[in-house]
Amino acid sequence: MRSATYESRRGELETYFDRTAADAWARLTSDAPVSRIRATVRAGRDTMRSTLLDWLPQDLRGRRVLDAGCGTGALAVEAAKRGAQVVAVDISGTLVGLAKQRAPAIQSGGNVEFLVGDMLDASLGTFDHVVAMDSLIHYDVGDILRVLSTLAARTRCSMAVTFAPRTPALAALHAVGRLFPRGDRAPALQPVAESALVEGVRGEAALAGFHLGRSQRVSRGFYTSQALELVAR
Repeated sequence: MRSATYESRRGELETYFDRTAADAWARLTSDAPVSRIRATVRAGRDTMRSTLLDWLPQDLRGRRVLDAGCGTGALAVEAAKRGAQVVAVDISGTLVGLAKQRAPAIQSGGNVEFLVGDMLDASLGTFDHVVAMDSLIHYDVGDILRVLSTLAARTRCSMAVTFAPRTPALAALHAVGRLFPRGDRAPALQPVAESALVEGVRGEAALAGFHLGRSQRVSRGFYTSQALELVAR
């Protein structure tokens, strides 16, 4: 179930990644030189991607994986190299186009299907594992729980998502960002207290079939994100 806030934020993100920041994200997610600030973001994203991949089985042959908010496809490709059948979906047609251009030939028997769309689309089918790296960092606790509840009904083994943890540094950046004109800034992060998200997961009936697994925060300069794992009982 999509809320009004989910739909509104989804529209903002689609516009941002397809129009405002397309070139910047193409550069950030490549090997091209970037500023020192963006280099820390790149390093943080690389570390987070490795963390989430470590939480998946090394052998993914016969497994179906949803990369929810795939961006330019780096995580999806690595999962496919382990033999997974990956559905990689993103709301940004620009990023999905880049992902298709960059995707290498995969020899392991796995493959990636890149799609432009919504991660909650029921037509995507069912999955063994769902990974949502930094695609929920712009949403509040209520919307994150709604996303998890919707995906839980179509997930057999595990879900791993990241969120923007509520820290003093992120709170300060969030406040400063509001000083800039709306057209000059990215959609705001929504800092979330881990305790509030964990409490919400435990109290959500739709998530009763899952238990909380690992949690890991990654902080590299201007990048801070927290991963949370839910494992099917």
